[in-house]
Amino acid sequence: MISQKPAFTEKKFVILITFATALFLLWGLLHAMSDVLNKHFQNVLNLSKSKSGLIQLSVFGAYFLMSVPAGMFMKRFGYKYGILFGLALFACGTFLFVPAANAQSFTYFRIALFILGCGMATLETVAHPFVASLGDQRTSDQRLNFAQSFNAVGTIIGPFLGSYFLLKSASTVTSSTSLDSVKTLYICIGCCILFIAVCFAFIKVPDLTDPHAVTPADSQEALNIDTEKEQGLIQHRHFIAAVVAQFFNVAAQAGTWAYFINYGVDVMHYNDEKAANFMVLFMAFMAFGRFVGTYLMKFIAPNVLLAIFSVGSILACLVVAQSWGWVSYGALFMVNFFFSIMFPTIFSLGLKNLGKHTQQASSFISMGVVGGAVFPLIMGLVANKNVAHAYYLPIICYSVILLFAIRFYKVRHQA
Repeated sequence: MISQKPAFTEKKFVILITFATALFLLWGLLHAMSDVLNKHFQNVLNLSKSKSGLIQLSVFGAYFLMSVPAGMFMKRFGYKYGILFGLALFACGTFLFVPAANAQSFTYFRIALFILGCGMATLETVAHPFVASLGDQRTSDQRLNFAQSFNAVGTIIGPFLGSYFLLKSASTVTSSTSLDSVKTLYICIGCCILFIAVCFAFIKVPDLTDPHAVTPADSQEALNIDTEKEQGLIQHRHFIAAVVAQFFNVAAQAGTWAYFINYGVDVMHYNDEKAANFMVLFMAFMAFGRFVGTYLMKFIAPNVLLAIFSVGSILACLVVAQSWGWVSYGALFMVNFFFSIMFPTIFSLGLKNLGKHTQQASSFISMGVVGGAVFPLIMGLVANKNVAHAYYLPIICYSVILLFAIRFYKVRHQA
């Protein structure tokens, strides 16, 4: 008997998946806003490019410390309370921008960003298996890429808000007023987060089982599952490979985004505001890539598409590093297009066939995001001398992802 093609989701999950996509949009907005802060703090607090990279260390370092505790919290209290806990930390981090702005202290801003990062780490740890649980495992790749598409929409909104409230104001007013604009912007965002948390508190979330934990009988052969004996998490080699691939993936993302505005200023000779406005289009390329990738996965295996996009990123980075004017600048936009599907696809491939270990695995794959904490610092050291040459470094990361997509994604177990 031929099994019916699995649906994208079920009608009873429409409200939940709508809310989940809103969460993806929310932390995408704040991630992209951090990259605008890079340039703003360089101007207002007189930071070097490499020192401003400490912003990413604060945010992504929180992922390393918070992902496992967030996974334990989710396992103990469930998806709903996990999301509410993440939103509470999220809001707390935004409101801490007020005392940081009052003190005009980069250290205080980094503390606020760390708390903000803890909230994002919690939400990402919970939201990925949550979205995966809203339907069949065989369509989890599509659901995660769909939700991540709205994360990309958030990354479009973030630079727009940052450019308007931060870089535009910084060019016309004093440093003190510029930090006041930071304070006002993050207070507004914090209030929106609290409103979303209150709304979600009234939504009923049924008991859910992550489909990666329970495999439908008619899909065992397709998923190449060995059900004869229980495997420990560390014995799933594709999971270990996914953690490594995610580390390098987010490293490339964080470095590429952190110095995009600097590239526009140093190479294209734009002013800060114009370079930040181009970042809106830069993020639109990623959003477009995710919608395209979600569609293509109906016809192309996720790992194959991941490999194709990895090659595209490598070639684009080579062109970006040459400083060929608009040709290189256009290639920089294509880097973000090709990056689009990587995070959710690596995440979903890493969760395949993990059974009762799925939630714990989600925590460790989220910890891989710590790559974004260290790579901007390394790229910043090169960018201090030549921002274009700094884009040679992400090629290392995309080469690792290519290896994962070609070979190490396969569901195999260590003996």
